[in-house]
Amino acid sequence: MRTKKPSLRPLWPPIGSGLLLTVMEVIHRYMSASCFLIFLLLLLQLSHSSVDGFSKVRGVNLGGWLVVEGWIKPSLFDGIPNSDMLDGTQVQLKSVLLQKYVSAADGGGGKVTVDRDVASAWETFTLWRVSQGQFQFRCFGGQFLTSNSGGSISATVHYPAMNETFFIERNDTKIHIKLSNGSYVKATVNNELDVNYQGEPGWDNNEATFEMMIVANNIHGDFQLANGYGQDKAKEVLMVHRSTFITAEDFDFLSQHGINTVRIPVGWWIAYDPDPPAPFIGGSLEALDRAFLWAKTYKLKCIIDLHAAPGSQNGMEHSASRDGSIDWPTSDYISQTLNVIDFLAARYANHSTLLGIELLNEPSAAAVPLDVLVSYYARGYEIVRNYSSTAYVIMCQRIGNADPMELYKANIGSSNIVVDLHYYNLFDPYFDNMDATDNIQFIHEKRVPQLQALNSENGPLVFIGEWVNEWNVANASQAQYQMFGTAQLEAYDEASFGWSYWTLKNARIHWDFEWNIKNQYVLFGSSSINKPSSVLFLSMTSAATLLYYMV
Repeated sequence: MRTKKPSLRPLWPPIGSGLLLTVMEVIHRYMSASCFLIFLLLLLQLSHSSVDGFSKVRGVNLGGWLVVEGWIKPSLFDGIPNSDMLDGTQVQLKSVLLQKYVSAADGGGGKVTVDRDVASAWETFTLWRVSQGQFQFRCFGGQFLTSNSGGSISATVHYPAMNETFFIERNDTKIHIKLSNGSYVKATVNNELDVNYQGEPGWDNNEATFEMMIVANNIHGDFQLANGYGQDKAKEVLMVHRSTFITAEDFDFLSQHGINTVRIPVGWWIAYDPDPPAPFIGGSLEALDRAFLWAKTYKLKCIIDLHAAPGSQNGMEHSASRDGSIDWPTSDYISQTLNVIDFLAARYANHSTLLGIELLNEPSAAAVPLDVLVSYYARGYEIVRNYSSTAYVIMCQRIGNADPMELYKANIGSSNIVVDLHYYNLFDPYFDNMDATDNIQFIHEKRVPQLQALNSENGPLVFIGEWVNEWNVANASQAQYQMFGTAQLEAYDEASFGWSYWTLKNARIHWDFEWNIKNQYVLFGSSSINKPSSVLFLSMTSAATLLYYMV
């Protein structure tokens, strides 16, 4: 049986008055078509802008690994005794006999009384944990409860020691507070607090028994973990965590799914490895070294992000704050932080996988003055430049009420400077009542114009260093999550430096990049970087149609 040859007519229709194309016309049109396709390919290449030869960052954060965040992996804290009484826990104490709250008048600085019917700031104390059963009580103003030589309790000491350390005996919500000499704290009929209780108190309505209400127990970071377990057990827990939470297989997974960069949060104590100051646990430097080797193997770049600075730059658990205080903006802590940057730059500047160093994550706008931050960033820039002329120096905008433009107006450095913005449709009442459509429109109508305006400035590159495919939309469908994720991916591709998802692994599944990819809630994969944008795709479709009629 003879095979019929395919007709050429659909590709090469008659021209003019039914005349067939001549050979020269065919060649000419082939050349025109080829040139046009080459132009489209060049256009496609140009649509993926690069940063000094490196494709834009499509990154993922390795959050909760070398800087602990309990909400990312709550099970890390499961074995801590009295885990509801970690450093930073806020408590209120009520005398069961008087039915009055213990109060440090004016927030501290003087006498302590037991005379308040309603508890507020002056009646709220923050725990500093000394051991499983020993605690110190910090007042609203920063002073600590102390036992005076005369037997009374006041709130007058700023740096706690033995006289400010109390044993707590618990019976459900009831407690006894005991001094190291065996004396118990009691509430007197004169509404005072002293340490003259005689004998062993029971759990009935006596002077030495108090009701303890836990107001907040929200800080679960490196300090709470290490101080909660104690050095030996904490070292054991963190050794397992650091060797299993992130592995070489995770870098392989990322490289196969379109990711080219990892942003790695580290704490300031990494510069003192293997024996950092108590209570912090060594070993994070060894883990960071492994990450750089894995990145080299799987052709990823690394951004080292100083997530936790000495003294805490924002009072949150991810800055390793002990009790929510923000003490970083002092000359001593800033000098110590610069030493950490020097250590990191010296160690990794010549490593082929280093892309950049982020000088500080999420400084608080309320507590960190702009001039102090700009000065720190400028000095940090110079330190990095002492070791590398090409590594990107990344500056995070202040969180809270701060305009990212404030860093564009600062003269911090002359080359390879990046400003890091964190975009979440969360953490602000503004987003509370938005539905899925509102959230997606916000991305297009607010985020994109801001990025375009910042890109047009003659200043630093723009980096969306944290974003997540989560929102305050109840019972959202998979399709709605996909649309929200796609809207963010398209919007944040506008950033001149790129973006980085928060985070690779998380107990909350929609924050978990790996889960989102495997379950197709975020439609981003190994071929995403080579896919044209929707606008470019439409352009190419139109061009192909035009090409058909040209030839």
